[in-house]
Amino acid sequence: MPAWRDARSHLRLWIVVVAGLAIDLWTKHWAFTHLEGGQAGSDGYELIENVVSLRRSLNAGALFGLGKGMTPVFIAASAVALLFVGYLFVHSSRRRRSLHVGLALVLAGALGNLYDRTFVQADVVRYTVDGRTFLEVVKVIEQTPDGLVVGDWPEGQHRRKIPAAYTPEVARSGVVRDFIKMEPRFTLAGRTIEIWPWIFNVADAWLVIGVGLLMLNFWWDHKAEKRSQQQQCAAAPPK
Repeated sequence: MPAWRDARSHLRLWIVVVAGLAIDLWTKHWAFTHLEGGQAGSDGYELIENVVSLRRSLNAGALFGLGKGMTPVFIAASAVALLFVGYLFVHSSRRRRSLHVGLALVLAGALGNLYDRTFVQADVVRYTVDGRTFLEVVKVIEQTPDGLVVGDWPEGQHRRKIPAAYTPEVARSGVVRDFIKMEPRFTLAGRTIEIWPWIFNVADAWLVIGVGLLMLNFWWDHKAEKRSQQQQCAAAPPK
């Protein structure tokens, strides 16, 4: 029986989707109402020493901060991903439990970040210093002839100034709330290198885990198909 006609398959899929989405949105809300400051304000809260800390960060890009400033593209990509998840579920068997969990986690992660890109709006400031372009996601407090006064989103704390000489440009954009930072690092030739430099959120984790489960299922399918072909060849009468 196909999964889309099976009540248990639907129940399995949607319970994981709703639970995953609720956990993601709740943790984002908690982080941005209980953690102090942003990247410019504090080092956050060390959850496990030298392993993981919690610090607020706004991401104008995609997974782990990649592709900043391309919010409309990522919204369109999220919509395509949702359609792809629906296609795989409809064409799967009700016995594919791990596949359904993987699809549900991908769906929960995509919806969590899509919610932020659609409803969480912040000021994205682009400016140039000594020929290098920088991008900051902030709350613009005031625009003056001398430059911009900005602060951490959403409260406007830890105010600082971006001089007019840096030619700052402001755009309002949908952003994603991140707050999980992996801390392991090592020193090489006197230089400290972070093993995982990105700040991410629970939705990103759901996406990675879900895609991992999907890849495992595709690998199992490939192995099963190869085994079936070998059995057919072995059973075929000799010519």
